[in-house]
Amino acid sequence: MNKFKIIISLSVKYCAGMLALTVLTANSADIPTITSSSALTFEKAIKSAQKNDPWLTGNVHKQNAIEAMSTAVGTLPDPKVSLGLANLPINGFDFGQEGMTQAKVGISQMFPRGDTLLIKREQLKIESESFPYQRKDRESKVAVTVGSLWLDAYRIQESIALIEKNRALFEQLADVAEASYSSALGKTRQQDIVRAQLELTRLEDRLDVLGQQQNRFEGMLSQWLTKFSIEKSSQSETYVDDDFNLHNIVLTKQLPQIDLVNSNIVLTDSWLRPSELAKYIANHPSLVAVEKKIKSTKTGIKLAKQKYKPEWGLNASYGYRDDDPMGNSRADLFSVGVTFDLPLFTDNRQDKEVKSAISKTEAIKTEKLLLMRKLLASYSSAKGRLLRLKDRQNLYKEKLLPQIHDQAEASLTAYTNDDGDFAEVVRSRIAVLNAEIDELTLNVEEQKLLLELNYLFIGSIDPVVSNNNMNLSNNSGFTVISGDE
Repeated sequence: MNKFKIIISLSVKYCAGMLALTVLTANSADIPTITSSSALTFEKAIKSAQKNDPWLTGNVHKQNAIEAMSTAVGTLPDPKVSLGLANLPINGFDFGQEGMTQAKVGISQMFPRGDTLLIKREQLKIESESFPYQRKDRESKVAVTVGSLWLDAYRIQESIALIEKNRALFEQLADVAEASYSSALGKTRQQDIVRAQLELTRLEDRLDVLGQQQNRFEGMLSQWLTKFSIEKSSQSETYVDDDFNLHNIVLTKQLPQIDLVNSNIVLTDSWLRPSELAKYIANHPSLVAVEKKIKSTKTGIKLAKQKYKPEWGLNASYGYRDDDPMGNSRADLFSVGVTFDLPLFTDNRQDKEVKSAISKTEAIKTEKLLLMRKLLASYSSAKGRLLRLKDRQNLYKEKLLPQIHDQAEASLTAYTNDDGDFAEVVRSRIAVLNAEIDELTLNVEEQKLLLELNYLFIGSIDPVVSNNNMNLSNNSGFTVISGDE
């Protein structure tokens, strides 16, 4: 009996040793080796998404269209040429019968009101200046979106790896419990065996649930990483992709460490007043784009006021007359004239157009105010969550994780010495696994919050060059993740 107890004790001690080993290293039989060449890095995912974003290409075309139109609207309208026969007698249609009969060639040119052409050109030029800021904002949003998806996929990948590492230990504990129960000499009960098998089944279910989540994030991530090009043929358009793998996307094993911009105001317990905080985000590209839109609509007010001025037109014509019936030469005729309108009744037209242009400008101003409030609210939310998250990280690191590991070690030691409960060993190991996954989730959520906060400050970021850390930075007008050139 004592000999068998020694065997059981050694078996449990072996499990304890395997526990320490599996916590530190992954089981090579269950987890494939990830090479740096095949794995998708955080930086590569973001840069690839930014590079292959069709929205950016479409935005460039929109800017080109506006710039081309600004040149077109600043040009005088085409002159008009008229050809005709005037005063042709209908009692014989003889061109030389009457002195009034003539063949006329005329040309007319209209001149828009006041400085309409210059103002239209200025308006479209200002409107086109907003597009680079729109692209900068879009690139930054893509960085946040794709970076968050990558981090979510990373969390799922590493959670699966943690469960796989712990599953081997639970299998060993189940084998030991079964051996102890079958000998009828140990303290193991039948319910301990059932509990061990139940926990293994639950681990399998958690892996299936995580696998579903992994497929979900892979699909969302592939939306940004798939590259398509359109090849136009004589009959139809063909969509060609780069054979990107839409399934089983392998990520690197390293969690990125993102530099926090303006950490001096974010990581403090004090909170800036909205007016003070607004200075840090006043140059945000989305706000600058709206400001350009406001300037464009203000130019529309000037354009509407030009309609109080008359529109001028210049016309000239040459009339050819044939010789009279006696053979005498008749003089040809030349005519010139000026036309203009009289904007006298302005109450229901010009006045209303100016009022409409003013209202449009005020409406765009409210868009800027709403956007500013949204950015300030996003900062308040992200900062509050980050501070609370860091408190939890410190709690996990300094107290919770050491206590949970101590409890697991103590329960395993007690069970090894025939003084503990097998169910407590299982519960403690489940608690360790859950705590490790929770810590992983906290670390991932921290990086996601840093992405959100850095997006708010992209208007005040200086270029950052680093080989180890990453940051949203301005580089030749593009928002990128530095550290991976």
